[in-house]
Amino acid sequence: MNKPSAGTVSAARRTALGFCARRCGRLLLCLTLVCATLLMPVQSGNADIRDLFGDFTLKDEMELGRKFSVLIKSRMPIIEDPEVVNYIAEIIDRLKASMRPHPYTFEASVLLDNSMNAFAVPGGYLFINTGMLLNLENESDLAGILAHELAHITQQHIASRLAKAKKTQLLGLAGALAGILLGGDSNMQGGLAVGSIAAAQTAMLNYSRQDERDADQMGLIYLVGGGYPPQGMLGGFEAIRKRRWQMGSTMPAYLSTHPDIDERLQYLSDRIRALPEEIRARTEDNSRFRRIQTLIRARYTDPKVALLHFDNTDTQQDCISLMGRGITLSRLNRVTEAADSFERALTCGPRDHLISREAGTFHYLKGDLNRAGSLLQKAILLNPRDFMAFFYYARLLGDKGDINGAANYFEEMLVHLPEDPEIHYYYGRLLGQNRRLFKAHLHLAYSALYKNDKKKTQYHLGLARSNAATPEDKEALERFDLRHAERAEFWNKD
Repeated sequence: MNKPSAGTVSAARRTALGFCARRCGRLLLCLTLVCATLLMPVQSGNADIRDLFGDFTLKDEMELGRKFSVLIKSRMPIIEDPEVVNYIAEIIDRLKASMRPHPYTFEASVLLDNSMNAFAVPGGYLFINTGMLLNLENESDLAGILAHELAHITQQHIASRLAKAKKTQLLGLAGALAGILLGGDSNMQGGLAVGSIAAAQTAMLNYSRQDERDADQMGLIYLVGGGYPPQGMLGGFEAIRKRRWQMGSTMPAYLSTHPDIDERLQYLSDRIRALPEEIRARTEDNSRFRRIQTLIRARYTDPKVALLHFDNTDTQQDCISLMGRGITLSRLNRVTEAADSFERALTCGPRDHLISREAGTFHYLKGDLNRAGSLLQKAILLNPRDFMAFFYYARLLGDKGDINGAANYFEEMLVHLPEDPEIHYYYGRLLGQNRRLFKAHLHLAYSALYKNDKKKTQYHLGLARSNAATPEDKEALERFDLRHAERAEFWNKD
């Protein structure tokens, strides 16, 4: 959730529903060294091969993937706005339609990173950068990129590479991750931020030419099976190639692990030309894709650059672009102009839940609780799955003294977003104001845990323990201890 400065509508609105960034440079080095260690050649000598290499099982793959996901989510900026998250999940659901049975449950996350990159890690976890989303032209281009990454998972390209590592290395990965995380020397961080997480992938995911061909071919099957125009398989790669040309000698991150893009474009074009006309002639609706691009551009990119985009005459009368302009102006503290843009957006799209949500959030942050309340209620009625609207409405109810009403919304959010630090933080504050001290400190401890703040976690956990009075409280502490052990594994030893 966003955590703005008191009384202002400012650039502090840099996060949504649990966006948290911690020591990115250290994470990148950590992943690089872990992957390099994981795939380090083993000298076999005369030993029996089974003494050196164990079976890399599906369980091993799932566990490794989960640990990578926990590490990335605890250290990298993740966008968890339900508007964005649900959109990506729905595209993946469409792509799954033509897949053969497989053991994976896919989980996709959006990283706040300007580089054009997308990648999969063991166990079915996918990550896509905002830089990729903003540089594509069509939804089918995005679907093509995701289809390709899904194919790397279903074709077990990742698992087959990891199977070459020693079993003992895989089982000891938790210790390796905890040990490699650097502590203390903050001066090293800038030099270690290598520009893209792709550098951390290279050791594990430097796919072979055959891997890439397999992923392209299966990805095209998934794309067509999902009802998309097959040209989307080309669009993403064309955008990457264009970016490469614009950047000169600086290679887009995606190409570091996905080589031979020119050759692949050629054979994919040949395959698409061989498809039936009715498939090649498919059209698509990009309206939702444009909404997501607008939201990301307005909320997370340089606001001055974003404003130039939204001030373009071609977009001034578009409802969502008016909303985007309002978000951008609010980040620049141009409150009067932002209010005008939001009002124009509301007039243009009176039943658009996203416009109502963003306008309601804007009015809440500038202190107009009545206007904010009506807009946020409307957003929730139009889209009962929008937990960002829940978040601000819960805070509004708490500000008005409706503790029970606010608590109900916070509890509902935590069912769906149990690791969101801002939900835990504001719920903890609300409970503290109501003198429910055990739950207050427990939720504040969760908030600190998911922000990777060791000292505050220990502080609030200690107070929660001292206020625990019932068997239920002790069970809640045991559940916290499990989550704490999982996260603390990746904390710096400082």
